[in-house]
Amino acid sequence: MEWLESWFPAVSALAGAYLIGSVPFGYLLVNWIRGVDIRSRGSGNIGATNVMRHLGTTAGIATLVLDAGKGALAVWLAGWIGLDRNWVAASGILAVAGHSYPVYLRFRGGKGVATGCGVFLMLAPMATLATAVLFLLTVIVSRFVSLGSVVAALGLPIFIIWWYGPAEFSAALLVSAMVLLRHRKNLHNLWSKKERHIGAVEEEDILNPGEESTK
Repeated sequence: MEWLESWFPAVSALAGAYLIGSVPFGYLLVNWIRGVDIRSRGSGNIGATNVMRHLGTTAGIATLVLDAGKGALAVWLAGWIGLDRNWVAASGILAVAGHSYPVYLRFRGGKGVATGCGVFLMLAPMATLATAVLFLLTVIVSRFVSLGSVVAALGLPIFIIWWYGPAEFSAALLVSAMVLLRHRKNLHNLWSKKERHIGAVEEEDILNPGEESTK
């Protein structure tokens, strides 16, 4: 039973990280405020950009902060119970996986950018800040949040290898791969010039009070 006792904290941290990451804050906010399933709107994503486009800036920022916060919390908890750097990094990966494939929404979730940001603010703050600058510059120049997310996902492992160790680098590679996978439709739309730029809001996107849920 000694092996079980030694593995139990790590397995508990990984399971907890996934469940924390699975909490769909964007979905919950829109459903609570408007009674609408955000997955039936726009990109179908539960993340901050889709929430902001349909419910406004305040709700979008709240979703961004909450999604980043759950990633940071998952990593902090793993470190708090005394796990080593490898397990802490693995907990961060599971938090992003939870956001992207949440058990609470039948594995149909977001793209992992905000949650990944929270994870790597805890794991690799210097690299995360550098990646955030890269993201913002790309969005400002291109006006596409999706392109900024893709460029950031490609840049994060490069920044991390400069300043951090193999645990953080491995986590960055896996999280970046998840983010890129979740952006494959956006990449297709960018290539075909159908991607919506930041600030683009169509009339049918507006969620009016009292609108019935399409769940």
